[in-house]
Amino acid sequence: MPEDSSNQTDDGAILVPVGESVTLRKTVAYAVREAIETSAELHFVAPVAWRDIGAASADVRAELESLLERVAVWAEEDSDGSVDASTAIIGEDEYLFGPDDFARVLSQYARRNSLERVIIDPEYSPGGNAPLLQPMETQLVAAGLTVEEAPVERATRRGRLLRRGGLLQFAALFGISFLFYQLLGGFSGERFDLLTGAGSALLVATMLHRIAFSDRMKLTAIARRVARLFIFIPYLAYEIIVANLYVSYVILHPSLPIEPRTTEVRSAVWGGMPVATLANSITLTPGTLTVRVHGQDFMVHTLIRPAREGLFDGALERAVRFVFYGREAARISSPRERDDCRILETVTGTEPESGGDAE
Repeated sequence: MPEDSSNQTDDGAILVPVGESVTLRKTVAYAVREAIETSAELHFVAPVAWRDIGAASADVRAELESLLERVAVWAEEDSDGSVDASTAIIGEDEYLFGPDDFARVLSQYARRNSLERVIIDPEYSPGGNAPLLQPMETQLVAAGLTVEEAPVERATRRGRLLRRGGLLQFAALFGISFLFYQLLGGFSGERFDLLTGAGSALLVATMLHRIAFSDRMKLTAIARRVARLFIFIPYLAYEIIVANLYVSYVILHPSLPIEPRTTEVRSAVWGGMPVATLANSITLTPGTLTVRVHGQDFMVHTLIRPAREGLFDGALERAVRFVFYGREAARISSPRERDDCRILETVTGTEPESGGDAE
């Protein structure tokens, strides 16, 4: 829990980021007690995550406004009207993805309103990703704010190994297992292979369909994603062909004008499948090779300048976002526009360049 007690003050307004959580009510009560003790104002703010912009913005705004209204009512009840509580939705027109993005808009709000102290709900999940909480707190401390997590009791978490299964999960696992069995058998089509494959797939699906998927599958969501995937595949093929032509030109050119660079790109995708899809798409495109992936940070080796420029312009990243998150997510700014890319090293030994200024 990042906290800078040396900067702690006895007055001044308090900033409280809010989001749906099991401890939000207790966090509000704690913040009200602290405000009463220090005669401070309270500012409850709700940042808008990147995936909630665009077409979903109206519904998201309505939900956040409802949440902030509840929070304001709780603060009024707990303080008997003795504490001033302001509410605001922030980050509507910005790209909020990682912990530093949330910390940035929160610290900007704090500076505009002369706030020095931030109380965090320990179950607050910025962007819907719990692992972002501690890095966000660290960034807020680095911005000069006093940060503390509300000392509230949390319910003991007992994750269930078995979840509610469904026919769709069963069918999906059966199909995957059956196709994999036939792949190992070389798709011989023989009756024995078909029967044993079906039997093996039935056994796997029966035993594992309740634990094989992290979320309950929805047919409509899968159908939309598959439809977008069929659009993505020709686009990826086109990118591979264009990249092949570029690399072939460089190889056949008398002066061999290659520009090998190791670059770092902070992607706007999250989750195992989207990240794996983007990493493999980059590697499949000649001229670029995904060297390492950590979270949303990609280390990519680029062989030629057009490949690097395309990587920084985020065409493949945008296409992967379209497949997994929909059309609105594809409109998020590119890594170059977000300043989320940079050159780590050059063959000439010069200083690394930032993505925005790169070549």
